[in-house]
Amino acid sequence: MRPQQQNRRMRGRNNNGGGNNNNNNRKGPNPLTRNYESNGPDVKIRGSAQQIAEKYATLARDAQSSGDRVMAENYLQHAEHYNRIIAAAQAQLPIQ
Repeated sequence: MRPQQQNRRMRGRNNNGGGNNNNNNRKGPNPLTRNYESNGPDVKIRGSAQQIAEKYATLARDAQSSGDRVMAENYLQHAEHYNRIIAAAQAQLPIQ
Protein backbone atom coordinates (compact mmCIF):
# COMPACT_ATOMS: atom_id res chain seq x y z
CA MET A 1 0.00 0.00 0.00
CA ARG A 2 1.27 3.45 -0.84
CA PRO A 3 1.88 5.91 2.03
CA GLN A 4 -0.79 8.29 0.70
CA GLN A 5 -3.49 5.65 1.04
CA GLN A 6 -2.44 4.36 4.42
CA ASN A 7 -3.82 7.26 6.43
CA ARG A 8 -7.21 6.96 4.68
CA ARG A 9 -7.64 3.35 5.62
CA MET A 10 -9.82 2.74 8.68
CA ARG A 11 -10.85 -0.42 10.39
CA GLY A 12 -13.78 -1.02 12.65
CA ARG A 13 -16.45 1.44 13.61
CA ASN A 14 -16.51 4.91 15.07
CA ASN A 15 -13.12 5.92 13.72
CA ASN A 16 -13.41 9.62 13.16
CA GLY A 17 -10.07 10.02 11.43
CA GLY A 18 -10.33 13.81 11.40
CA GLY A 19 -13.54 13.87 9.39
CA ASN A 20 -16.72 15.69 10.25
CA ASN A 21 -18.04 14.59 13.59
CA ASN A 22 -21.53 15.73 14.42
CA ASN A 23 -22.03 13.23 17.24
CA ASN A 24 -20.18 15.07 20.01
CA ASN A 25 -23.32 15.74 22.03
CA ARG A 26 -24.77 12.30 21.56
CA LYS A 27 -26.09 10.67 24.70
CA GLY A 28 -27.00 7.09 25.44
CA PRO A 29 -30.51 5.85 26.14
CA ASN A 30 -32.33 7.20 29.16
CA PRO A 31 -31.86 4.61 31.95
CA LEU A 32 -35.31 5.43 33.34
CA THR A 33 -37.10 4.40 30.15
CA ARG A 34 -34.61 1.86 28.88
CA ASN A 35 -35.80 -1.74 28.86
CA TYR A 36 -33.78 -4.25 30.83
CA GLU A 37 -33.80 -8.02 30.91
CA SER A 38 -33.13 -9.53 34.31
CA ASN A 39 -32.25 -13.17 34.83
CA GLY A 40 -33.12 -13.66 38.46
CA PRO A 41 -32.69 -16.80 40.54
CA ASP A 42 -35.70 -18.56 39.05
CA VAL A 43 -37.44 -15.98 36.85
CA LYS A 44 -36.70 -13.83 33.83
CA ILE A 45 -38.14 -10.34 34.04
CA ARG A 46 -38.26 -7.74 31.28
CA GLY A 47 -39.19 -4.10 31.54
CA SER A 48 -37.99 -0.73 32.76
CA ALA A 49 -35.86 -0.52 35.90
CA GLN A 50 -38.91 0.67 37.86
CA GLN A 51 -41.03 -2.25 36.68
CA ILE A 52 -38.32 -4.79 37.48
CA ALA A 53 -37.71 -3.33 40.95
CA GLU A 54 -41.44 -3.49 41.71
CA LYS A 55 -41.67 -7.07 40.45
CA TYR A 56 -38.74 -8.21 42.61
CA ALA A 57 -40.24 -6.43 45.64
CA THR A 58 -43.52 -8.27 45.00
CA LEU A 59 -41.70 -11.58 44.65
CA ALA A 60 -39.85 -10.88 47.91
CA ARG A 61 -43.13 -10.18 49.69
CA ASP A 62 -44.61 -13.41 48.34
CA ALA A 63 -41.55 -15.43 49.35
CA GLN A 64 -41.61 -13.89 52.84
CA SER A 65 -45.29 -14.73 53.28
CA SER A 66 -44.65 -18.33 52.21
CA GLY A 67 -41.86 -18.63 54.78
CA ASP A 68 -38.82 -18.62 52.48
CA ARG A 69 -36.68 -15.92 54.08
CA VAL A 70 -33.58 -16.72 52.00
CA MET A 71 -35.38 -16.29 48.68
CA ALA A 72 -37.09 -13.16 50.00
CA GLU A 73 -33.70 -11.63 50.82
CA ASN A 74 -32.40 -12.61 47.39
CA TYR A 75 -35.31 -10.90 45.66
CA LEU A 76 -34.85 -7.81 47.85
CA GLN A 77 -31.20 -7.61 46.79
CA HIS A 78 -32.25 -7.78 43.14
CA ALA A 79 -34.82 -5.03 43.76
CA GLU A 80 -32.19 -2.90 45.50
CA HIS A 81 -29.92 -3.18 42.46
CA TYR A 82 -32.60 -1.77 40.16
CA ASN A 83 -33.51 0.90 42.71
CA ARG A 84 -29.87 2.02 42.60
CA ILE A 85 -30.06 2.22 38.79
CA ILE A 86 -33.15 4.42 39.16
CA ALA A 87 -31.47 6.65 41.76
CA ALA A 88 -28.36 7.08 39.60
CA ALA A 89 -30.47 7.93 36.55
CA GLN A 90 -32.52 10.49 38.48
CA ALA A 91 -29.34 12.11 39.79
CA GLN A 92 -28.18 12.64 36.20
CA LEU A 93 -31.40 14.32 35.08
CA PRO A 94 -31.08 18.06 34.42
CA ILE A 95 -32.47 20.27 37.15
CA GLN A 96 -35.67 21.97 36.01
